[in-house]
Amino acid sequence: GGHAKVVIATARACGWEVAAAYDDDPELNGARVLGVPVRGALTDAPAGAPAVLALGRNASRERAARRFSMEWVALVHPAAVVHDSVALGPGAVVFAGAVVQPDSRLGGHTIVNTGATIDHECRVGAFCHVAPGAHLAGGVVLEEGVFVGLGAGVVNGVTLGAWSTLGAGGVAIRDIGPRTTAVGVPAKVVS
Repeated sequence: GGHAKVVIATARACGWEVAAAYDDDPELNGARVLGVPVRGALTDAPAGAPAVLALGRNASRERAARRFSMEWVALVHPAAVVHDSVALGPGAVVFAGAVVQPDSRLGGHTIVNTGATIDHECRVGAFCHVAPGAHLAGGVVLEEGVFVGLGAGVVNGVTLGAWSTLGAGGVAIRDIGPRTTAVGVPAKVVS
């Protein structure tokens, strides 16, 4: 899908040669993504090989990461700005135009998408996705699996609970509990 294209482009920009892609859709076997051959299902990927999960959905990335034993590599696009003090978990990806400020931590298999910003001392758990143009102010905590939608914002010191969603354009000005969805300005829980 489209997310795989961005991951492949980022890997190449980082100087990696992308040898193959794997997808569980049998109709994609033999297809090409940006010239990269799809060589079968995820179970066909060689164990222990350097890899990045190019799955945009948080829950899908979590299931795949727990299923396979790979050398998960973190990727930071050269057109991103990531301070030297930032800790990157295995399989984390930071796309072009993103900024991650000092003393922040990104958990494993987290996506910091195009043009997103994460300010100082944020804690982003594993399997999170900070969508394009989303912004986290300083000291924000995203627990595991959080999705921050396109152009959304989170003010200083706010925590979004595990597997919660902040909808596109929403602004979280107070904590949001786990497994809930909040939308609007200011964001209100809708489910």
